[in-house]
Amino acid sequence: MYLTLFLIIITTVISILAFNKHELFNRLKFNSYLVWHKKNYARLFSHALIHNSWMHLIINMYVLWIFGIYIEEAFSDVGVFPDTHNYGKFLYILMYVLAVPIASIPSLFKHKNNHYYNSVGASGAVSAIVFTFILLNPTGDLGIIFIPIRIPAYIFGLLYLAYSYFMSRRDKDNIAHDAHFIGSVFGLLFPIILSPGLFDRFINLLLY
Repeated sequence: MYLTLFLIIITTVISILAFNKHELFNRLKFNSYLVWHKKNYARLFSHALIHNSWMHLIINMYVLWIFGIYIEEAFSDVGVFPDTHNYGKFLYILMYVLAVPIASIPSLFKHKNNHYYNSVGASGAVSAIVFTFILLNPTGDLGIIFIPIRIPAYIFGLLYLAYSYFMSRRDKDNIAHDAHFIGSVFGLLFPIILSPGLFDRFINLLLY
């Protein structure tokens, strides 16, 4: 809970500061050209600390709070991560931090020669958190914000992946759908690497 709260506080504070300080915003945003050609590698991480708008920030931090507090505790649960639970807090933060640059890899290669491509927000890392929840609770109910319909988590996950993939192929809006997709996949794979038995657990929960 406390690490999730820390992530939310630091992201919210820096995002709010960047709303009014364009120099700070420009210094932290992800720009594929600057990362690739100017070696500004810090932007691979720093863009997760700023957001385009209040709504963008609120939705990401709300989702992080709802799912993050559960996943933070799960990483320290001996029943879920029998071999790594003693390092659960560290591994939780590590997954979140690694998800940020990993989710940005498709955009980095796709737009490396585009001076004007920018991206901000913690959506890739937040997607990883959500999909770790889906891995651990595939039959739990999930819904979409502001829509009073809930469906099994694994179905939500499949629909979300399909939508993110389809929208990333279209590339018609200003949303980094490819980051959502890769972040989600990372959120499935990272816990399984730590505890391979989670894959069998996931299948068993679906079947029984």
